[in-house]
Amino acid sequence: MFTQIKTSKANKEYIAQLTRKFNLGTENFIARIAFAYSLSLDRQLNLNEIKDSGGKEYSKTVLFGDYFDLYIGILCVNYGMYKTDKDLPKYIKLHIDDGIELLFEEFNKSNLEGFDFLVQKIENGLLTIDNE
Repeated sequence: MFTQIKTSKANKEYIAQLTRKFNLGTENFIARIAFAYSLSLDRQLNLNEIKDSGGKEYSKTVLFGDYFDLYIGILCVNYGMYKTDKDLPKYIKLHIDDGIELLFEEFNKSNLEGFDFLVQKIENGLLTIDNE
């Protein structure tokens, strides 16, 4: 298993900016949202595209809180792997970095304020579920 995950160097600044703009508290909340958002897009990322580890460091407890098993379960189902897979930490990092980059880019293209942007993302996700 793993004890800590580090974002890419570029994403360290992105996550700091998103944390200020969304005003949800500490940076680990944005990292959780980014991870979940990336996974919600139902894509499998390529391990060969993993980024540097020069950014923000999170322990698994700080990153996932009491819901570690839930987050890992969703990731494992998405990739058809078991929770002891040696590449699990790499996939976590991939999805955190991917989600941070996506949220940062989409937020900067949006004309919404921080919290309103997140609410719109949630509403769009719920509409997608309703239409399935």
